[in-house]
Amino acid sequence: MTIGALFTLILPVFALIAVGVALRRVHWIEGAAETSMIRLVVQVCMPCLTFDTVLGNTSLRDPANLLLPPLAGFVTTVAGFGVAYLVAKQIGLEKGTGLRTFALSAGICNYSYLPLPIVGGIWGEKAQGVVLVHNLGVDLALWSVGLLVLTGASPLEGWRRLVSPMLISLAAAVALNSGGLAGFVPGFIRSITHSLGVCAVPIGVVMTGVNLAGYLDKPSTLLHRNVAIGACVVRLGILPAIMLGFAYILPCSVELKRVLVVEAAMPAAVFPIIVAQYYGGQPLTAVQVVLSTTAAGLFTCPLWIRAGLAWLGLS
Repeated sequence: MTIGALFTLILPVFALIAVGVALRRVHWIEGAAETSMIRLVVQVCMPCLTFDTVLGNTSLRDPANLLLPPLAGFVTTVAGFGVAYLVAKQIGLEKGTGLRTFALSAGICNYSYLPLPIVGGIWGEKAQGVVLVHNLGVDLALWSVGLLVLTGASPLEGWRRLVSPMLISLAAAVALNSGGLAGFVPGFIRSITHSLGVCAVPIGVVMTGVNLAGYLDKPSTLLHRNVAIGACVVRLGILPAIMLGFAYILPCSVELKRVLVVEAAMPAAVFPIIVAQYYGGQPLTAVQVVLSTTAAGLFTCPLWIRAGLAWLGLS
């Protein structure tokens, strides 16, 4: 796939983020509506997308696509936290001034809303199932090691948060799929989960823009030179190379290698902004990380995907 084709595939995703920003600026989605929409996506649509994508997915009957993907997601994300923490100290951040928040936000890639449409656009819906299984490991890292990095919270508090509609949906779909029981799921359930699932990514990407727009009223605070440079070096430079190294060294299936290539190219995730707000971090630092890596990622994502596919001998 050429750079131009990849750019054409990625551009609509970033355009949806811009739509979300516009909707927030004209006050169509804000306040309680924003909270409700995010809850709808996270608690309903994404679990339905997971169930619909995993159920009947023949590629997920291969144990190699069920065991290694979450492990790879966990290990690469934890490695990201460590690298980001070290870089944060080098650029002068300290505890209380954004060090922990930088480590969390720069260390974790946008692992759902951007990779899902990209992977689906290149390799189809079956490949998206591997993304969702991989993301279980990312969630494990976020709510355990990530919380510890940000707040020093006990590991028990992080593990409790893993019991969610997403985890329940994924576990049920994997069990039914692995047991060859997908055909016994009533058709109306498949229809409902499909209808809600197809809404997850477009609404989720739009809500990413809505969330970011809330910080645009004071543009002078959105650019911190050291944070922006450090975040781009970590998220769009060091970590893609590390993740591609994992894909090269580990006995990954072709499907998992493709997922790791796309995940490696992604900018920083938006969700750490909300996590930083809730747990007393520095949300402005997270916003600075997200905006800088997202802006640069529009140009670097196609380059990393193209380079990763070529290096791993994928198509």
